[in-house]
Order: sequence, then C-alpha cells, then structure tokens
Amino acid sequence: MRIVIKVGTSTLAHETGLLNIKRVEQMCKVISDLKNAGHEIALVSSGAIGMGLGKIGFTERPDDIPTKQAAAAIGQCELMYTYDKLFSEHNHTVAQILMTGAYVALEDYGKNLNNTLFRLLELGVIPIINENDTVTTDEIVIGDNDTLGATIAVTLKADLLILLSDIDGLFTDDPNVNPDAKRIDVVEEITEDIENLAGKKGSVLGTGGMITKINAAKMATEKGIDMIVANGKNPDILYDILEGKGVYTLFKAKKHPNRQALIHDAQL
Repeated sequence: MRIVIKVGTSTLAHETGLLNIKRVEQMCKVISDLKNAGHEIALVSSGAIGMGLGKIGFTERPDDIPTKQAAAAIGQCELMYTYDKLFSEHNHTVAQILMTGAYVALEDYGKNLNNTLFRLLELGVIPIINENDTVTTDEIVIGDNDTLGATIAVTLKADLLILLSDIDGLFTDDPNVNPDAKRIDVVEEITEDIENLAGKKGSVLGTGGMITKINAAKMATEKGIDMIVANGKNPDILYDILEGKGVYTLFKAKKHPNRQALIHDAQL
C-alpha cells in the first residue's frame, strides 16, 4: 500500500512543547517496520513551532506571528534532526519537503512537487512534509496540516490517509462533555449531519481540529482514498489499522469507475 501519515503536534510533543521522546522513537520504529514490509510511506509532520518554542524556553504559545515563524525556523531543524537520527537507526533515509500552499495550484510548482515526491518513493526514501511556516502564515493561523495531508495523499495517488491526533475518531458528541458520546466506527458518506458533528458551536471537537479533519476526509474520499482518524498516543495503532482492527474512525472512499484517471485529472 501507499500510505500518507499525518502526525500532529499533540502526538509528537509533551504539553511543555518538548519532544515526547518515547512516543516519537516508537512511531519511527513502527513506520520503519511498515516500510520493511513493503509499504510506501510519506509523513506529513506538524511540530516545528512547538519544538522551537520548547527549545528556546517558551512555556506558552505566543500570539504574534513573527515569534511563531521564528520558532518554526528553530524547531524545523530540531524536528528533521530527530527524524533523520531515528529513521537512520532502522536503515531508512528521509527527505525534507517544505511546502508553500499558495503555490501548489501553480502548474510548474505542482509538477515539480509531483516529480520529487514520486522519485523519492522510487528511491525508497521517506518524504517528510510540512508547511513552510517561516515564510507563510496561513497554516500558522489555521493550524491545518490535515488539509496538507489530504493534498499529499491525492498527489501521490495514495491508497490510505491516516491522521494521527489526540482523539480516537469522530464522535456523536463531545466525549469530554458528554459521557454517552459514541465513537463512529465507519463513515460511509460525509453528509450534512456528519459535518455538523465536527462544527457544532461550542464543541471541543470543532475547536480542536475535527473540522479540518472532515474537510480532509472530503478531499481524500472524493478522489477514492480511504481516510482514518486515530489517536497517536500509541504508534502501534498503525499496525492495528493495517490489520483491520483497533479504535479509530474510517471515512470510506467514494468508488469511481476509474480512480487513477480521476486523481490524474484533479492534478492537471
């Protein structure tokens, strides 16, 4: 399978902003093992700002954009150093790709990105992708690497997009408030009711990022790509997902007569 995995800051770091060493080491080990089993994997990674802030001693996330951009510049070095070190221990090579979202739609930029990503996979390399937060502010303001994950999944014609966050999936209500809230195992179609679950006013799910996950699911499933939202606190969940078990929400892809042609047309 060709798999795109998006990992959020809450998975990578402690609340202090400093690296969750045990979890990141295990995540790199599991991804390396999945690579050894023959899967092609691209990693969309948040965490640069949080790691940067932790490294320079900030205990709270600042409000001003320039400080966040400076933190991203510092943290991106730390993040890639960590990934390179950990994946190298399992004999895998990584490559950094920093994207500027405004240019993705430009024909030449899109083709170059496409060519680079596919060539890296052919070489057996793990691309690690993030928004270029040092020069663009959209992702800093919105906090939306979920959409970036969906964009990469479509570009790579992936079989599966996995969003690892601090939630177990999509619930019928906010589980932090309503103890009777139930996790939805499978979403066959993203209806208005499903969207309302993510965007309900006052919902921690909405403000916590489920809205962007629903939007990512719409992008991916429309192009024939299954998407999963799972909790990244235990990276072994990746094994469970590929074995068809575990706790998560699966957004099922729309079935098209010619899926590859559909994705190709979307990239033109």
